Amino acid sequence: MTVGIVGLGLIGGSFAKAYSKAGETVLAKDIDKSVLDFAMLSGAVSGELTTENVRDCDLVLICTYPGAALNYMEENGPFIGKKPIVIDCCGTKKVIVDKGMEIAKRYGFTYVGGHPMAGTQYSGFKYAKDNLYKGAPMVIVPPRFDDIVLLDNVKKLLEPAGFSRFTVTTAEEHDMMIAYTSQLAHVVSNAYVKSPTVRSHKGFSAGSYKDMTRVAWLNPEMWTELFFDNKDDLLKELNIFIDSLNEYKKALENDDKEEMRRLLKEGREIKAEIDG
Repeated sequence: MTVGIVGLGLIGGSFAKAYSKAGETVLAKDIDKSVLDFAMLSGAVSGELTTENVRDCDLVLICTYPGAALNYMEENGPFIGKKPIVIDCCGTKKVIVDKGMEIAKRYGFTYVGGHPMAGTQYSGFKYAKDNLYKGAPMVIVPPRFDDIVLLDNVKKLLEPAGFSRFTVTTAEEHDMMIAYTSQLAHVVSNAYVKSPTVRSHKGFSAGSYKDMTRVAWLNPEMWTELFFDNKDDLLKELNIFIDSLNEYKKALENDDKEEMRRLLKEGREIKAEIDG
């Protein structure tokens, strides 16, 4: 199998290392030539992905920001051809899937929206891992939900990455869910560390602090683009969260221990229910 990877950050770099470890041929492209050179020296990448060889790939994974992913498909659409399946790995789907499908139809290549549900608080090729996706879910937004042959082919092509399950959904459903499971968590974590107390917490923090603040160390450029691409869904989740916080705040201000117990019990019961 020959895999083309556009963007060698954490996501693209981890795909490169996973496919290379599995013995597949990896061709890659990155805006930073030094990153591509290092990836080739490290053995994760076999060669540069170009307009001449992209049509020879079985799979092309676009691991960039949404805007850059659309630009790549538009600029390289005439060269991709019918052989590769092109999958973007961006963190939002509504802003890219409709335009991506239109570009693919115009140039005659196969495009599928995707989102690997894995990552770390760090970014860049140096943090990429060949097992980042092992046991993780992969979200797929196909052009047609009844194309079983295409979906089966996508799963086979992604097999070397080690995903544990595939969720097939719409772009709208994806973005609604991701606003809650990922984007809200990044906003809350990033805001949480803005307390003045954070500068003197050492010796007083353990697992709870680490869990809450892990993703505060984010890529500001990327997450700004993702937040605004999914503005309406994220605002909805933020408003729900702020309303909930105000209930706890009000209970404290009113010295209402019964209300606090009720709120805490309610949250505990919901967590127990969803965890089975």
